[in-house]
Amino acid sequence: MRKFQYAMCGLLAIVVLAPFSWLVISSLSPADELNNGSLLPTHPTFSRYQDIFTSGTDGIAGTFRVSMLNSLVVASATTLISLVVGCLGGYAFARLRFRFRRTTLFAFLAIYMLPPIALVIPLYLALANLHLLDTQLGLIVTYCSIVTPFCLWTMSNFYLSLPPELEDAARVDGCSRLGALVRIVLPLARPGIVATAMFGFLLAWDEFLYSLIFTSTTNSKTIPVAIAEFTGKFSSDFGLVAAGGVLAALPPVLLALLFQRYIVNGLTGAVKG
Repeated sequence: MRKFQYAMCGLLAIVVLAPFSWLVISSLSPADELNNGSLLPTHPTFSRYQDIFTSGTDGIAGTFRVSMLNSLVVASATTLISLVVGCLGGYAFARLRFRFRRTTLFAFLAIYMLPPIALVIPLYLALANLHLLDTQLGLIVTYCSIVTPFCLWTMSNFYLSLPPELEDAARVDGCSRLGALVRIVLPLARPGIVATAMFGFLLAWDEFLYSLIFTSTTNSKTIPVAIAEFTGKFSSDFGLVAAGGVLAALPPVLLALLFQRYIVNGLTGAVKG
């Protein structure tokens, strides 16, 4: 039985890692070998990565670097804002009792579940009236409408998995509700906070539709749009596209490796709630 489990785990690892491995191989393969369909490059080259990090912003490869910086700024700011709202608002939904509490929480969930295409026109008009089209701030505001409901729902469920007696004891000792939240609840909720932040970052990092429609220059375009437009506007250097894909995948992979011990605990608490 154990051998079968190991075999299944190995097969799953191959299925998951094979596409990413091929992406890395394609980014290192010379153009002629890549076009010939060679499985492994005989003369690996890092020239594409060098072009991305050293070429000017007006060049093809330089657009990847600028777009990655845009994605990093937008996704980080969106995650930070949404996480603060999610930590405070989620605690209110989990611990306070007020009218329409469940209705409001389900309304946030309904907003999160709406297809993005249904909100494109009203969001576009709102950003146009605020002069936020083709800006990082406009994308941050838009992405918060996606990530904030997710953070609220996830953190609210995680708080429900924590025993309220600890907060009651802190309040008996003289802490205010906010003091109990900061000193007792948030340290205990660290796994949930980390897991929520990571998945919120992924939502903002991978978003494509809004960035495609609300941006028009490299000053604010994110990496998914830059990669998609590269294959349509320029010669098909699939190796350069693969190099951009590898760099785009690195931040989520690094986050998962750094905070993997928090992810399972955080998601378990959210599911239990």
